[in-house]
Amino acid sequence: MTDYLEKIKGRPMPFAVSMGVTFVEAQLDRVVATMVVRADLCTRGSTIHGGAVMAFADAVGAAATVINLPADAKGTTTLESKTNFIKGAAEGSTVKAIATPVHRGRRTQVWQTRLENDQGGLIATITQTQLVL
Repeated sequence: MTDYLEKIKGRPMPFAVSMGVTFVEAQLDRVVATMVVRADLCTRGSTIHGGAVMAFADAVGAAATVINLPADAKGTTTLESKTNFIKGAAEGSTVKAIATPVHRGRRTQVWQTRLENDQGGLIATITQTQLVL
């Protein structure tokens, strides 16, 4: 059996590492990661910046795509991403991203990521399309 979490951790994304993204679960149909909301990831009011939300979700969706790539694929890149912001997350809190597939095709994959706060409350939903290279 393939250890998908180790596969993701074995190919770290430098920007995700710099943001403090920690992958905690990986299956073909679900990838989960956490991130502490640090001051440098916030906007005024000590609330997570929208760009940090989007970058976090993009990293998790990309990792989910990587473990689902066909054997002959060379990689993946994001084609499109849409974010619905629901509420913020305070500096010092931990946010969790849960990515699940909408479509896993030969040329594209679509992932929906749910971003939650410490209490499981919805912060944002992100839908992204990944190109299979």
